[in-house]
Amino acid sequence: MSGPLHGVRVLDLTSVVMGPYATQIIGDFGAEVIKVETLDGDNMRWVWPFRNPGMGHIFLNANRNKRSIALDLKQEAARDACLALAAKSDVLVYNIRPQAMARLRLSYDDVRKANPKIIYVGCFGYSQRGPYAAKAAYDDLIQGAAGVPWLFAKQSQGEPRYAPLIIADRSVGQQVATAVCAALFHRERTGKGQRVDVPMFEHLLPAVLGEHLGGETFKPAAGPMGYARMLSPDRRPYQTKDGYVCALIYNDKQWKSFFALIGKEHLLAQPEFATYEARSRNYNKVYGMVAEEMKTRTTREWIDGLERADIPVQRMNSLEDIVADPHLAAIGYFREVEHPSEGKIRALAVPSEWSASQPDYRRHAPRLGEHTREVLREADYPEEKIDALIASGAAKAAD
Repeated sequence: MSGPLHGVRVLDLTSVVMGPYATQIIGDFGAEVIKVETLDGDNMRWVWPFRNPGMGHIFLNANRNKRSIALDLKQEAARDACLALAAKSDVLVYNIRPQAMARLRLSYDDVRKANPKIIYVGCFGYSQRGPYAAKAAYDDLIQGAAGVPWLFAKQSQGEPRYAPLIIADRSVGQQVATAVCAALFHRERTGKGQRVDVPMFEHLLPAVLGEHLGGETFKPAAGPMGYARMLSPDRRPYQTKDGYVCALIYNDKQWKSFFALIGKEHLLAQPEFATYEARSRNYNKVYGMVAEEMKTRTTREWIDGLERADIPVQRMNSLEDIVADPHLAAIGYFREVEHPSEGKIRALAVPSEWSASQPDYRRHAPRLGEHTREVLREADYPEEKIDALIASGAAKAAD
């Protein structure tokens, strides 16, 4: 066993992306994660492409280092089994609305009766202290609530768009994992479990308003909302003669080097280019000038020239480029593993690197109910009781 959370047991009642991504991080860190699924399984099992039904690509990339048990928690016997698992767990994580957990009689008060030291973590749409408490939430909705599509429209002067990433689920999922680790540390110090709520809307807002609160940071306001650099229409990959390049000319030294590279040192004398503050007041003009200049050379010429000038530059990768990236190949970021039911799959590395207790890929993403019997035995269920649970339809085990 590897990882800094070795010995921690997590009962994972999550599905789709945010919760499973969070619990995968925790599992990567060495925790034993028991994934409790419905009898139909996590919806992401069925998102194409897949090699075998029920083992979709998104599921495989968010559920390694877990075991699967399938329970119909609407049935009393399955709920009792879940509470028996909670009694032997350090953490319970769920990502349905708290109102639904209460209807299942798996609220914090219900669970802590079985285990007073449990860390009970909910990740859902909105804080339970406000009028949005019972609203359903998905990544697209939270992006909209946090202003992400509006920012796309503002920058491009076009139509609002969602970011083509599951950005709310994954960024908040990382914060769920952080909250679990912090709560475990608190319990280590105090001996006390607790309830932790991680609402998506409020947790995505710092990623938006950290920059875009702008002048409204001050009372009275010192200027408009929005970070002008981010909203400049030319803050995008620069078009070259034959493609695109990503470059960021940021500090005074880099701007001096850039003007020398293009043979226009005289521009430094113009007020809008002279200082960091001046440029921050004139991003549209500054970035527009760079965008026009970039069209005069090839991508290779710009990369070579900017690197010689010590100006940050990066080629614009496609998804195919990322898979073939030589840096990622050198560090072994993509790993080919043999999955027992899916054959060869490409696995993503644990991205943090540790001098001790290195996290690792220990378990393949499980088949639905693959570990139902195994996990229930660990909860001291006798074989005949497990058989009865499965026969009644309260639980399901993989063939």
